[in-house]
Amino acid sequence: MNNALEHLAIIMDGNGRWALKHRLPRNVGHKKGAEVVVEIAKAAKELGVKYLTLYAFSTENWKRPQEEVDALMSLLRQYLDRDLKELEDNDIRILFIGERSMLSNDIQNKMAELEKRTENHRSATLQIALSYGSRLEIIRAAKQIAKNVQEGTLSIENVDEKTFESMLYTKNIPDPDILIRTSGEKRLSNFLLWQLAYTEFFFTDTFWPDFTKEELADILKQYQTRERRYGKI
Repeated sequence: MNNALEHLAIIMDGNGRWALKHRLPRNVGHKKGAEVVVEIAKAAKELGVKYLTLYAFSTENWKRPQEEVDALMSLLRQYLDRDLKELEDNDIRILFIGERSMLSNDIQNKMAELEKRTENHRSATLQIALSYGSRLEIIRAAKQIAKNVQEGTLSIENVDEKTFESMLYTKNIPDPDILIRTSGEKRLSNFLLWQLAYTEFFFTDTFWPDFTKEELADILKQYQTRERRYGKI
């Protein structure tokens, strides 16, 4: 069996527990996890993955202790300024999905600049879910449809799955074929709830900072052996 693989999504989990395991501050775990993003993005491209979506920071993460949030935002600024340059050089397009208005203006500007600089890159696409929550995304889409119907630009009879998907952040990206979650947790945590309807799930006990190209390749190999039914009996 040869399952087509176009889009891979990953919930990058376990930075804090990795740091605890090594008796290090949580911020060190986040820094190590950020370094792994570049390596896995490059590896995914080498393995033939066209789209990679990474869950970097959820809307729920804003509820973490302020000191930790501030440290994460500082790391994000550094990441946008420096670390993602390597992916630019690898002809990877970079996109961001999420509630941008919740982020500071300087971070929003850095994100927009990075998207603009890589908009013509075609080897692969890295989509980073930042300040993202799937329930909020779905509510946002429903409100937009309601607004369009109210204004007369959309007939309620024409509202279908395709219409709804056109209102989502991921409107120009195919649904994921695979979802990987690291660290041993087995839940979606409000990530791509609509888009994961027929996705194959893989869970690993490996903390994200320890996740490697070799483990990724092994999971993609396992995926090729699965029989995908797409809701059929």
